[in-house]
Amino acid sequence: MVRAMNDHALPIAVIGAGPAGLFAAERLTEAGHRVRVHERMPSVARKLLMAGRGGLNLTHSEELEPFLARYGEARPWLEGAIRAFPPQALRDWAEGLGQETFTGSSGRVFPRAMKASPLLRAWLARLAGLGVEIRTRERFLGWDGDALRFETPAGERRDEAAAAILALGGASWPRLGSDAAWVPTLGLPMEPFKPANMGFTCAWTPFFRENFAGQPLKRIALRFGDQQRRGEAMITAEGIEGGAIYALAAPLREAILAKGEVILIIDLRPDLSLEALAERLAAPRRGQSLSSFLKRAASLPPVAIALLREAGAPPEAAVALAGLIKEFPLRLTGLAPIERAISSAGGVRREGLDEHLMLKERPGTFLAGEMLDWEAPTGGYLLQACFATAALAAEGASRWVTRRQL
Repeated sequence: MVRAMNDHALPIAVIGAGPAGLFAAERLTEAGHRVRVHERMPSVARKLLMAGRGGLNLTHSEELEPFLARYGEARPWLEGAIRAFPPQALRDWAEGLGQETFTGSSGRVFPRAMKASPLLRAWLARLAGLGVEIRTRERFLGWDGDALRFETPAGERRDEAAAAILALGGASWPRLGSDAAWVPTLGLPMEPFKPANMGFTCAWTPFFRENFAGQPLKRIALRFGDQQRRGEAMITAEGIEGGAIYALAAPLREAILAKGEVILIIDLRPDLSLEALAERLAAPRRGQSLSSFLKRAASLPPVAIALLREAGAPPEAAVALAGLIKEFPLRLTGLAPIERAISSAGGVRREGLDEHLMLKERPGTFLAGEMLDWEAPTGGYLLQACFATAALAAEGASRWVTRRQL
């Protein structure tokens, strides 16, 4: 139910018009507050539109306990927000915009349209109907006392606001708006930003790079330490990326930051046991080249065969060759740049916030979304946390303003 708006009260400022900022604005307006959204880019939700090109993975259908476990060390302080606004609530919200959702074979949840633009159009129409004012090309510069400072095309401006929600984003895909330029400007207590859900660099030979960049490694299994993941990966000119890689990105990143490089184990034929594969490879070659033999006997594609050669001449003995296919040691030499990462880790530390994500040192200012110190794998967990933290921050800002108006 939408409450009557107080047209004479100061607006609540929402700074950042990505999913977290827009959702916070919606919740605040429904609670009866005037809301003004400030966005530094010429248009809103650019990163959401980019994500929608691949289907717009809204959330995930798995049970809530394993869902919450995906947030790792951030679970203790994200759990309350996600329980209050769980995956089904996000699905209901999307369907309220006329965007039917469905669950894919992997358990991921998508809008039936499989893109973001119809959802965003319906969302912006709803916000306009609620009376949300959106101002673009306004960069937040910080505070002047209690006033908010903005750089605008017409020059610097100071605005009064009843409260503020900052949803300034992280540090990935800066050309879409998340450039982390606010970090030195605002001086908040930070955990430094690092790439998350990103690729890694490898020292490919020129032949492999020139001939196989852009080729997928399908139906593989990856192992690092005690963690294993199945899926696909993509060879790039610089290294390797893709869904299976992203699932292990956090521990791989931390190991590389500590040691400089790590070994990732790839099983190129996870559906065959070592013994079964060795038996196939023990068959006579009958004059075939090694590549032709591996393609026929082990069903390996050319990119996988070339990958084996990256480690040197593959062994001739069937058991040793099978062992290399089942446990190929890929040396990762570094991290792909944060500018190309799907998301970022790090952000404003939890210790500086109260239970409603309000800055303890600046009462009336709340934070939401990826500017907070958390990370999650792809699969719907990123957007879910952005929406859930926005709902929590909006609730806190609404209560704070309402108390001050009494």
